[in-house]
Amino acid sequence: MGPGDGTMSGTMSGMTTPNLLEVTGLRKHYPIRGGFFGRVTGQVRAVDGVDLTLAAGRTLGLVGESGSGKTTLGRCVLRLIEPTAGSVSFEGQDVLKFNARALRAARRQMQIVFQDPYSSLNPRMTVGSIVGEPFAIHRLARGQQRKDQVAELLGRVGIEPAAMKKYPHEFSGGQRQRIGIARALALKPKMIVADEPVSALDVSIQAQILNLLVDLQKQFQMAYLFIAHDLRIVEHISDTVAVMYLGRIVEYATTAALFSGPVHPYTRALMDAIPVIDPATRRTRVIVPGDIPSPAAPPPGCRFHPRCPVAVDMCRTIEPPLIDIGGGHLAACHLATPGASPPYPEFPRNSAPV
Repeated sequence: MGPGDGTMSGTMSGMTTPNLLEVTGLRKHYPIRGGFFGRVTGQVRAVDGVDLTLAAGRTLGLVGESGSGKTTLGRCVLRLIEPTAGSVSFEGQDVLKFNARALRAARRQMQIVFQDPYSSLNPRMTVGSIVGEPFAIHRLARGQQRKDQVAELLGRVGIEPAAMKKYPHEFSGGQRQRIGIARALALKPKMIVADEPVSALDVSIQAQILNLLVDLQKQFQMAYLFIAHDLRIVEHISDTVAVMYLGRIVEYATTAALFSGPVHPYTRALMDAIPVIDPATRRTRVIVPGDIPSPAAPPPGCRFHPRCPVAVDMCRTIEPPLIDIGGGHLAACHLATPGASPPYPEFPRNSAPV
């Protein structure tokens, strides 16, 4: 059973908390056009058969290198980008089949926090207008009632209500991200897609925003699809983690299981890239050469095999299925045998400790 075959959904179905979001076989391909007549000459496979489930009130971390398809996946889930194929079920209804009116109603329950806290805010609108815009679009509050609700939202994210008359450029990066979070919270959604919400911020501000997201989740019982490339952040905030490479999920597990025993070679390489805080600690790193291949021409077989230090002949020709290797821990690797420990040979390491 491979990507898009429902493996992950079956694993998650045993959770006591009901699934809020179920993504099955999701694909987003962009046509490549060339020649005088602009004929389609190929496809960029940004997302290429992804299954995900997200339980109500939980956080699913989605990690991978730049170009792995994380942001495209998040936007496809919200239909900010129209998927090529697959299904996105939110509270048991297929979002991809909604007409414009039904989609607008559904978006009251599905919001997004963007990566760049400045470009996501209209510089010509005051903070009060920005945070109050969802109320205006959905016709939920007006006049003094809207102002009161905006003031309450700003207070929840640590912004003084008196700042409602200011403009985005008058705030720091961390404050602008708090404003973006307040806007996402306005309609009391059940799910927020957080697209690298702290990557553009200083480390000290990152911690503040992460703690704010955790506190707000406890207050409102929201679910997060948390997109990031920093595994330290994902470990702090996520209940489960999905590792994405070149448009596909290559490993999926609870946060504790993934960080205590990563299985896929790509995941192990990402783990090795986490900086060590203690300067006295010395370690060697996994050797992972090259850059992520183009999604317009993914390698045959396992998509990671050109960079994998333990690849075998099978990896170059046969695509590995995403299988359960035990306890709901899923991995797409030919060398990851269910129940085996370790699942494959130790990585070769570089000679210089770092």
